Amino acid sequence: MSEDLDHILGLTGGLWDEIRGKRLFITGGTGFFGRWLLESLACANEAFDLQASALVLTREPSSFERNAPHLASNPAIRFHRGDIRDFSYPEGEFSHIIHAAATSAVATFKGEDPLVKFDTVVGGTRRVLDFALRCNASKFLLTSSGAVYGKQPSGITHISEEYCGAPDPLDANSVWGESKRAAELLCARYARKYGIETKIARCFSFLGPHLQLDIHYAAGNFIRDGLKGGPILVKGDGTPYRSYLYATDLVVWLWTVLFKGKTCRAYNVGSEEETTIASLANTVARGFPQPVGVSVAGGGISSDTAADRYVPSTRRAQKELGLRQTVSLAEAVKRTISFNRARSL
Repeated sequence: MSEDLDHILGLTGGLWDEIRGKRLFITGGTGFFGRWLLESLACANEAFDLQASALVLTREPSSFERNAPHLASNPAIRFHRGDIRDFSYPEGEFSHIIHAAATSAVATFKGEDPLVKFDTVVGGTRRVLDFALRCNASKFLLTSSGAVYGKQPSGITHISEEYCGAPDPLDANSVWGESKRAAELLCARYARKYGIETKIARCFSFLGPHLQLDIHYAAGNFIRDGLKGGPILVKGDGTPYRSYLYATDLVVWLWTVLFKGKTCRAYNVGSEEETTIASLANTVARGFPQPVGVSVAGGGISSDTAADRYVPSTRRAQKELGLRQTVSLAEAVKRTISFNRARSL
């Protein structure tokens, strides 16, 4: 973690002065994104003597205190108990807001009611935007999703922000993508009506320490299987294409979009280094010091069937914000395995 945090500071050193002496409000601060945002903020605060502070909205502060006592005891980080749909507004001004909250990944894994998910994302975003006006925030970052594009066409290897496709509104599985589209629309309307700078990060797939290993994340499941000695089980046929950005690059990109991104403009956040799920399983297997087997449950697909893809083009972020991927997939896998092996000792 210390090397990763040093890496983040090395790539973001010129950005932090913007929040010197400022107060930030962060939702979703106890999830995978939020944990890394808080770790990097705490590190930058100390390294650059920023004297910045963060108030983190969470339903269960005690849970975070158990999992990250060093952050919970940091004097620059405080917690505000509440749900994003109806939380009470804290007093005072906040210069920057990062809205990373939605329903939990565990709730999704357990089959949460899609309507609850939709109401949480859309209603929660509206609530946080209203708070942004009240607390005089100047910049607002929404962590959206690549799901807003709907099913990636087979002829597009890397989907860009210019693609105007959308999820199927009659498919119940489209709730996540449709709710994020509505959340983005709210950000655009508030920006134009009230002048707040709203930044959109369309996030894809990620890997790194603190990623949950026992829910619906393929990369996490593969690492879990390997930690148990294998075999790594690929439940499908292994043909879908995905890409994975390491956590350090993720937070560098999120902070950069918040500070430097254009208002009412979306930026894909993810890796262009595509891999099939079967190849990912083998990459994870090679990341362990001892040999681990791989078992693919499904068969292959016919040549006339297009493979499922979920891979972004990040040209806009590279060109406009100078962002780039600095940790390869193979290295990301090794670091994540190393972190989890150390925790299990």
